[in-house]
Amino acid sequence: MLPPLVYHPAYSAPLASGHRFPMAKFRLLFERLQTLDLAPAANLHQPLPIPRRCLELVHPRPYHQAFSRAELPRADQRRIGLPSTTPLVRRTWLSVGGTLLTARLALHHGVACHLAGGTHHAFPAQGSGFCIFNDVAVTARVLLAEEILQRLMVVDLDVHQGDATAAIFAGEPRVFTLSAHGESNFPLRKQTSDLDIPLADGLEDRAYLQAVGDVLPDLLDQWRPQLVLYNAGVDPHRDDRLGKLCLSDAGLLNRDRLVFDACLRRSIPVASVIGGGYGSLPELVERHSLVFRAAAEQARLHGL
Repeated sequence: MLPPLVYHPAYSAPLASGHRFPMAKFRLLFERLQTLDLAPAANLHQPLPIPRRCLELVHPRPYHQAFSRAELPRADQRRIGLPSTTPLVRRTWLSVGGTLLTARLALHHGVACHLAGGTHHAFPAQGSGFCIFNDVAVTARVLLAEEILQRLMVVDLDVHQGDATAAIFAGEPRVFTLSAHGESNFPLRKQTSDLDIPLADGLEDRAYLQAVGDVLPDLLDQWRPQLVLYNAGVDPHRDDRLGKLCLSDAGLLNRDRLVFDACLRRSIPVASVIGGGYGSLPELVERHSLVFRAAAEQARLHGL
């Protein structure tokens, strides 16, 4: 069986022509996974919007209401970089619900993958960098509040530090945050994760895989999380418009294999989100498809 996938057609909300966020990538990624036979109908799950009571475990009502009603101050809206249109508000609530559903499916099946998510620059009362609500943080808080889990780990390999996720869980002993990111990249002001791996501009496949591979297996052995939430951003790619690192397609694929293998050989469920990626849509979609290829391969190898 292929891992379950979570997707909603509303993920690609319309944006003004020329907007720099590649919103079409979600629909195009789904279509690409279909051509690769990685998205059969039996494996697809469609999320519901995140319930308000769940969202408010991270994001206070005045903030999420102001966003959803297009009442955020102009400076706050600019910091996010996305408009509060009705379709975009809907996809935002759906995407957070999608990451929570992905985590629940991973706990049941061992692996599950979301065709969205990874909005790790969203602080409780402030969005930033195309991130409005922090889907991974909300998911972690919900699972902890429901007492489904007592320990989980966030493995964030987007090229940008998972700053808001680190800040939200600072001092939270049940959540371990790991971020491997470009040292000189956005955000300028970094937060403190439980483990930060700052990476120099121009880093290539071998050194990157060594930097991550040298720490992740030992961390999993020491910490024994009951779930890993994996942000598989593809912006470390050498052709990414905002990346500054120099990974190849093969480097990204091997990175994803490394994460899934390290978790699954320890019987730790893993839920992936796609994170960031910026550039020409055909190439970008191909890069995002790699984590789904790795998940299917590793699930098969580990007998899931």
